[in-house]
Amino acid sequence: MKDLLNKKEITALLHLLDDPDEAVYEQVSERLLSYGKPIINNLEAYWEEVKSDEAQERIEQLIHHLQFEDLRASFYEWKRAPKDILTAAILVSRFNYPELDEEQIHKQIEKIRRNIWLELNNYLTPMEQINVTNSILFNYCKHRGAELDYQHPEAFLLQNILETKKGNAIGNGILYLILAEMLDIPLRALDIPQQFILGYQDLQHAALNPKGHNSEKLKFYVDGLTGQMYSHKDIENYFKRVNVPPTTNFFRCKTNTETILYLLEQYSMCFDNDRQQYKKKELEELISILKK
Repeated sequence: MKDLLNKKEITALLHLLDDPDEAVYEQVSERLLSYGKPIINNLEAYWEEVKSDEAQERIEQLIHHLQFEDLRASFYEWKRAPKDILTAAILVSRFNYPELDEEQIHKQIEKIRRNIWLELNNYLTPMEQINVTNSILFNYCKHRGAELDYQHPEAFLLQNILETKKGNAIGNGILYLILAEMLDIPLRALDIPQQFILGYQDLQHAALNPKGHNSEKLKFYVDGLTGQMYSHKDIENYFKRVNVPPTTNFFRCKTNTETILYLLEQYSMCFDNDRQQYKKKELEELISILKK
């Protein structure tokens, strides 16, 4: 009986969405939003039926509000117990694609992971592990890099990177970290200025020398954009070239939370124009969740 009453109420509320009285609309929208995410199907169905442009726009705003609230809740859940970086990267993609097929993303990632895993063995050196990963990701799967351009936000998102096989340094780097985490390859993002560089951790040295310089806890470096490997000398030369004195913090390995926070901060820079300011504000809300 309650479900029947709810259906009747929902129908009545939907038909009031084009009421010109703002006070009425405010009450109607609050009541519809109180149903939460399950009401989205009703709103989408009614959008197809209604003829009023104003009603359609209001429906779109309500759907967006519900989807964003669901995304916020998911970020809170991930933050409370940060786990794999793949889950968080999917959440960032959901910002632009709220109805994306997460199962399909997992299948695509698993296909790449399995191809790499089949070529790995316990006798490979760290550099050989990276060579295998590069061979599968960039040669066999044909992934490639794109210039970091804030006019192309899609190059930050895992969904697009898997579909187009093309991402910028941060997007490709996140994909590289996802695969490394799944394959137990000890790679972490670093804080090197103006770059998205991954460090291959020397876990044995770090355990024996916990107070040592952060750079000493890294064997070498990997550019997630192309998979190119760099030595300590290469990184020292980079700092000389950009005239920035290297500090130990630049070589500190980021946590998954810090890495996703960086992704969100960089992605938000794609929406600096007036028309898309609401997206920037929403991304800032997600950023604030991870900073708490």
